[in-house]
Amino acid sequence: MTDGVQRAPDAAGTAAAPAAQPAAVQAAAAHGSHAGDAVLSVFRGDAKGGAEVEYRVPVEPGMVVLDAIHWIQAHQAPDLAVRWNCKAAKCGSCSAEVNGKPALMCKSRLEHFPPGKPISVRPMKTFPVIRDLVTDVSWNYEINRKIRPFAPRPGAEWRWQQHDIDRAQEFRKCIECFLCQDVCHVLRTHELKHQFAGPRFFVRIAGLEMHPIDGADRSEFLRDQAGLGLWNITKCCTEECPEQIHITDNAIIPLKERVVDRFYDPVMKLWRMVIGRE
Repeated sequence: MTDGVQRAPDAAGTAAAPAAQPAAVQAAAAHGSHAGDAVLSVFRGDAKGGAEVEYRVPVEPGMVVLDAIHWIQAHQAPDLAVRWNCKAAKCGSCSAEVNGKPALMCKSRLEHFPPGKPISVRPMKTFPVIRDLVTDVSWNYEINRKIRPFAPRPGAEWRWQQHDIDRAQEFRKCIECFLCQDVCHVLRTHELKHQFAGPRFFVRIAGLEMHPIDGADRSEFLRDQAGLGLWNITKCCTEECPEQIHITDNAIIPLKERVVDRFYDPVMKLWRMVIGRE
């Protein structure tokens, strides 16, 4: 996935620092206003701190928040950092918090926001800020490396029914925007990254576990390292998913059922003893 962080160099050829914010505010005011303007209150800063800066943007039909951010870069603040790639809601790069809600900026139409009120655009809260709207999401890839990969059963026949394919195919739609990770209260509020893998990786594991011929057992990982037991049914991750993946109902709940069957159900434990499988 391409890192589309945009920065404009200063006269010395280095990235301009956020110290130029007052000039950006003056430029925004000097640009003037008209009835078709939108005001974006954009976070400017880095890991040490920052504040929201207001920019006035002329609105044209069909504009999304990412268009407005690009207009600000082109006309008022060329040093504004933002990560983006496709502008088609398929790369997952432009995740941010728009008016306090995790969202893809390329899917957030300006016409859907209350007219006359500033639109707040901030970086994802769950991840450390690098600069402006860009966050450090590398923790997600560290979790991904811990998941046992696809492992077909010995002698498995590579033919299966369409309904088996459909069940696992839903999880392949994930674009790794990490909005589900951002909104999840276990990560966002309680900051339990050291104990909890998060919805995105429960989706990945569900796609592997429900593959018709996968033979790997990831139950211990789900219980001991991924922190599946910390999850409860809020469905906030499902509500924020831009690909409409049924994260709660189709991925996480079935995984919890598998873990319960594997480790906590006395009837299933007795059955495994009878058939000679632990």
